[in-house]
Amino acid sequence: MASADIKVTESAGPDSVGKTDTKTRKLRLGSLTALVIGSMIGSGVFSLPQNMAAGAGPLAVLIGWAITAAGMLALVFVYQSLATRKPDLDVGPYAYAKAGFGPFIGFNSAWGYWLSAWIGNVSYAVVVFSALSYFFPSFGDGNTWPAIIGASFLLWFVHALITAGIREAAIVNLVVTVAKIAPIVLFIGVAVVAFKVDVFSADFTGLGNASLGSITAQVKSTMLVTLWVFIGIEGASVFSGRAERRKDIAVATITGFLTCLAFYALVSLLSLGILNQPELAALKNPSMAGVLEAIVGPWGAVLINIALVVSVIGAFLSWTLLAAEIPLAAAKDGTMPSFFAKENSRGVPSTSLLMTNLLVQAFLLVTLFAQSTYQALFSIASAAILVPYIFSGAYAVKLAITGEAYKPGESRTGPMIAGLIATVYGLWLVYAAGPAYLFMCAVLYAPGLIFYVAARRQHGQQVFKPVEAFLAAGLVAVALLAAYEMWTGTVSPF
Repeated sequence: MASADIKVTESAGPDSVGKTDTKTRKLRLGSLTALVIGSMIGSGVFSLPQNMAAGAGPLAVLIGWAITAAGMLALVFVYQSLATRKPDLDVGPYAYAKAGFGPFIGFNSAWGYWLSAWIGNVSYAVVVFSALSYFFPSFGDGNTWPAIIGASFLLWFVHALITAGIREAAIVNLVVTVAKIAPIVLFIGVAVVAFKVDVFSADFTGLGNASLGSITAQVKSTMLVTLWVFIGIEGASVFSGRAERRKDIAVATITGFLTCLAFYALVSLLSLGILNQPELAALKNPSMAGVLEAIVGPWGAVLINIALVVSVIGAFLSWTLLAAEIPLAAAKDGTMPSFFAKENSRGVPSTSLLMTNLLVQAFLLVTLFAQSTYQALFSIASAAILVPYIFSGAYAVKLAITGEAYKPGESRTGPMIAGLIATVYGLWLVYAAGPAYLFMCAVLYAPGLIFYVAARRQHGQQVFKPVEAFLAAGLVAVALLAAYEMWTGTVSPF
């Protein structure tokens, strides 16, 4: 989130639940666009040169961006279509999955989105202190004791800022968003001048480096990286209930997508014309700092490391707000236990926010003992969000097939194609993620069943239908297998 024009809900009293007599300030187009861009541009862009080159040559990187552009653009059109056809459904991916496939799938979409958001925040905390290690070596790769203590301080500072009110938090984030985009534009401008065609084309296919594998294997290695930097594309849809005009959601989403696609592709591809693939793969993150240092000297690394710290603080703030919004909405319609629906006197989802940040704190301690890296954490976060993405695309397909929400004679071909591409893209990402990250997601998804059962019983509803019971049993079985495999060291996502 990156704007001051954020809705503030002023309830009648503290810790109110589901109050209807509220005063609101709605999000305008500029606010929604800034929200999308601010949510997507976090730490990922500053680490793209190394993350992409670690397993791929220039050709595979180009193919990876082409696949991602097609898949994410389809997802953009899905959210555009759903936002206008289903104006009664707010909170984006979660609401669409529930409307299309029932409460169990809806719950898991909300749970997966929440997982992705707060695990992503753990990765932000790790990488910001990894960047600060350029100035303070004791922070190491962001997973040392001094780094974890610093990250914990940052976490609870942001918590206090948001608790004071969403508008106050957004004012800070407006400044942060402007500050983090400027260095990226500078990097692109300098890299265009310094770009060398012979460096870029020296091992264009990457097949000269046997460790990279085939072109297919190289492309697969880029998939979670490219997905990670686009997470947040649904930011405007998540806050659709707070938009001043529903049509602004589509404009904001497309504008944010095209802007970020240009930034991301240029950063990763231009870097391959500055340093070769092995040199980029060996860089410490944020690798953009190493690339700029190679062009202009040490001051370039200083600039990018400072920019990353500023950027991540903004992304940390955005995703903490997004993470707290999902359980709040899910609790209000009975999908999650009602205690998640508590809001303080400033309209901040206090319980949801506290639960989110307690989990972030716990996982920060895990990163210390497991020596988790930024790349491992963002890969888990990327895999966790695939459930809501896949079912958003599938819901668009379902509407096109049934004709629900379409006018008589209105063409369904475009939305059908967009939904199919988005769904297939999500399934391809499941394949590309590999067993380690999928197993970790199963372990994280399974505890959510406790909350789902509690919510259903709280409202006197049947817990599972037969098919849902089968899916839940399968999830638990996979989670137990995954826990065993990770315990024995056969599979490790870290």
